[in-house]
Amino acid sequence: MDTKTIHDLIQSGIPDAEIHVDGADGVHFEARVVSPVFAGKLPLARHRLVYATLGAHMGNAIHALSLRTLTPEEALKG
Repeated sequence: MDTKTIHDLIQSGIPDAEIHVDGADGVHFEARVVSPVFAGKLPLARHRLVYATLGAHMGNAIHALSLRTLTPEEALKG
């Protein structure tokens, strides 16, 4: 698994998202996902939306994924 594939999988499920993925070892990754779809959702619900885009890759090709999920307004605040 690589960062571009993870980016593309998330993008296909959340098309309006701004996504940045890091992970040099090919197993442990960090992703920052900014999307208006997260508005009004608790962090767990936001993470579930992202995990759903990755499907069976989670726990298999992707051993660990640290997520930061933000609305565009939250991203502007820092």
